[in-house]
Amino acid sequence: MHILIFLILGLLIGSFLNVLVYRIHVAEDLVFSRSHCPHCKKMIEWYDNIPLLSFILLKFRCRNCRKKISWQYPLVELSTGIIFAAIGAKYFIVQDISSWAATLFFLGAAGFLLAILVYDWLYMEIPEILIWPAVFWSLAFNLFLDWNRGAFSGEILDVRTYSGILAAFLAFTFFFLLSAFSKEKWMGMGDAYLAVFLGLVLGWPEILLALFLSFFIGSVCGIILIAFGKKKMKSQVPFAPFMVAGAFAAFFWFQPIVDWYFGLF
Repeated sequence: MHILIFLILGLLIGSFLNVLVYRIHVAEDLVFSRSHCPHCKKMIEWYDNIPLLSFILLKFRCRNCRKKISWQYPLVELSTGIIFAAIGAKYFIVQDISSWAATLFFLGAAGFLLAILVYDWLYMEIPEILIWPAVFWSLAFNLFLDWNRGAFSGEILDVRTYSGILAAFLAFTFFFLLSAFSKEKWMGMGDAYLAVFLGLVLGWPEILLALFLSFFIGSVCGIILIAFGKKKMKSQVPFAPFMVAGAFAAFFWFQPIVDWYFGLF
């Protein structure tokens, strides 16, 4: 039952993330401005703003101007719903109050990651207005979770705060060097800042798998795009979506992937 609740919550948050990405890009007020069609600017009524359902009932078009609604909206809503449900299944235990904080932390982190993914995919930019609140969110929750379970007296890499800072430092250094040596032709500084956030969320050594998978996924997608004539060898592609995909893969399947890999030898 609680998985269904997390799914519905994810659908609602996914709808909000779509609005967030759009309004950050056009510098529009997020709190007091009502949702409106980006084409005709008419206000969207609540019954036309139900995640997934309204998209289907409206037959993929705005009720007022009949312009097509981008597939971005239902895809982000559905993806957020599925990821929230998976996090709820992995961490949330009704009887264990301590699990509530961990669940909230990872739900928030997933929301930030998805917003960054969509923004970079659409606009080839990682907005700092999303990165630094995400970094603060991670640091604050890591400290709270470690304090709550009395982890500071244990092994250093078992402490989420220390593990996260180590992973963030190493990941940032790697991307910073790539960005500096290439003068931001290979990687942008936004990718380096995103690596800090990923390190704080995943910790060590999970960040290694996340980065490896991000380059692997990026390479495969790049080859496919070039093969179908969508991109050229020198074309720029947003890298944050691949970093986020690698992070989610490492987050949910770190141990199975590692076990499978070493099982090959």
